[in-house]
Amino acid sequence: MAKVIKKQLNPKLKHTLKPNAAGIDIGAYEVYVAVPEDRDKESVRSFSTFTTDLKAMAKWLKRCNINTVAMESTGVYWIPVYQILESEGFEVYLVNAHHIKNVPGRKTDVLDCQWIQYLHSVGLLQASFRPSSDVVAIRTLLRHREGLVKMAATHIQHMQKALTQMNLFLHNVINDITGKTGLRIIDAILSGEHNPNKLAKLKDVRIKANEEIIAKSLEGNYKTEHLFTLKQALELYRYYKAQIKKCDIEIEKHLQEFIKNSNSSNNTPTQEKTDKKRKRVQKNSYNFDLQSYLNKILEVDLTQVPGINDLTANIIFTEIGLDINKFKTHKHFTSWLCLSPNNKISGNKILSSKTLSSANRVAKALRLAAYGISNSKSYIGDYYRKMRSRLGAPKAITATAHKLARIIYVLLTKKIPYDESIFANEELKNNERKLIRLNKQAKSLGLKLVAV
Repeated sequence: MAKVIKKQLNPKLKHTLKPNAAGIDIGAYEVYVAVPEDRDKESVRSFSTFTTDLKAMAKWLKRCNINTVAMESTGVYWIPVYQILESEGFEVYLVNAHHIKNVPGRKTDVLDCQWIQYLHSVGLLQASFRPSSDVVAIRTLLRHREGLVKMAATHIQHMQKALTQMNLFLHNVINDITGKTGLRIIDAILSGEHNPNKLAKLKDVRIKANEEIIAKSLEGNYKTEHLFTLKQALELYRYYKAQIKKCDIEIEKHLQEFIKNSNSSNNTPTQEKTDKKRKRVQKNSYNFDLQSYLNKILEVDLTQVPGINDLTANIIFTEIGLDINKFKTHKHFTSWLCLSPNNKISGNKILSSKTLSSANRVAKALRLAAYGISNSKSYIGDYYRKMRSRLGAPKAITATAHKLARIIYVLLTKKIPYDESIFANEELKNNERKLIRLNKQAKSLGLKLVAV
């Protein structure tokens, strides 16, 4: 049921750029809605968060001739409100809470919704970027999968804890206790086999540690309470691994449906990787050929970029979709990622140029990619090492992630493959600068460089 709320804020609207604007303050149990004062006798109302009440709110906004609505991105409570208003044909602005400052004085939900309505009506709010609904569906499944992977990793830690409590240090002699050797030995332990020598014979031929060391690590106290916790941790780990496989099946279905409904050609040939080395299968990789789907959707192979693998490319797609042209230039794109300097200038002096902290998943993925190419022989790897020697590792990671973002923006907008030869001139200039610097250092030491 809608409640009539006494208004608390009465700003003088002299110049309204959006006269048909409304503001909504989102809550877990109620939403507060403010419309211009001349649209209804009660310009501020509250509605329950039940679906029927939200639909009644949309009808009331239509009666008030509202065509655009602004709201804060509060947790996940804004999602059903956003979806209902969008389905009713409203232009919905999802606004970053940091961009809205409350009026001085007491803070109430009524004041908040009125203040949002006022800022939106005078054109001071910008809508946050949100990809299309079909991309959001894939993104939801991807984030759910990330949660399943984290839960599986938690139970691996529980398994290691149970082994340590029994003074079994299997995880010290093999890299992964959830590999073939680790699971064989743990299954044998839980089935009643506690002879270290017999357990050591279960090792795979690829394990570098010999049977003697493995047998030594399996001598301990096999107490029933720790065996019970180890058994439950193993069962939970396998349960989450099974759920991850089911999630991969659902993600693949959505990707196939996206390709079917998209304007891009289904017959776009996937680009062959230039690297002749065998591709290393990651531990938490998808159970289908994700890269081929991404190549068809994006029409470009992002994995050709140093440091970008199929998991990173999938994060880029699910967080941005095919709407990267909404960012006018690469500067707008890197600013949205919070990888650009946030300059604060006063009196012609730069007070600060630090990048803003952000939970943007694409930015996090690009930072991890930048860190992963620290030893790469590519141009981007050289760029990272140069920036690290000049600025330190943290700033070098941000700078390299910024460069990766610019490259990805060009590839996705122009639909051209990554070409390392473009950076050949830059590498040549870098080598020339290095040679000049080395000649100066040798000359200062009374030495002379000789070409070999």
